Amino acid sequence: MHSKANYYTHSEHNVGIPIEADGSIRVWFAERELLFAAEPREGYYVVSAEAEGPLARAKVITFLETYNSVEILSPEPLAAFEAFARQMKWVEAAGGVVESDRGEVVMISRNGRWDLPKGHREQGESFEECAAREAEEETGVKVAEVGRLLAATLHAYNIYGEWELKLTAWYVMRALSRQLTPQREEGIVRAEWVAPDCIEEQIKNSFPTIKKVFSAFSV
Repeated sequence: MHSKANYYTHSEHNVGIPIEADGSIRVWFAERELLFAAEPREGYYVVSAEAEGPLARAKVITFLETYNSVEILSPEPLAAFEAFARQMKWVEAAGGVVESDRGEVVMISRNGRWDLPKGHREQGESFEECAAREAEEETGVKVAEVGRLLAATLHAYNIYGEWELKLTAWYVMRALSRQLTPQREEGIVRAEWVAPDCIEEQIKNSFPTIKKVFSAFSV
């Protein structure tokens, strides 16, 4: 189980950088993990932010090419994270778990993995509005209600030669309809209702961020 996070308010929409109880901040590069923390962790390749000087994005990514888990050690993890984040384009997104009255949830298959609907937040749109819109666009489901915030995650990736750092807010949503239509132009090949007792098996090959969302959903 992942530790519960507090949320540092990053924007007027009251969803911010997910800061864990000990002050650490976790960024995912697909399945590789970058952790900003004040104390060294077992199992991580540890890099001292002070010893390295300014943390160049290229240097950090080089570490991640060799090690699956890298920790940036700093007495001020948030400051170290923000210095790193300034070297990438900031993107905000939302999505989540759409649940039926039967307790089933909607999952999508994209790029050979089971995933959850999500997408970029449009200008002037709240995270909740974005989550509902993206769920409807990507799966065809009708969302009746957006409920509690399950988690916020950070994910970095290179798209067309530009590095982006994405903050995604994940919500639980209630479905109004059961008909599903995958948005194929977004690379979604399937959209399915998954029974509660099948979720664990379904997400075995999913990204760590999706597993974190379901960990919060099951609490």
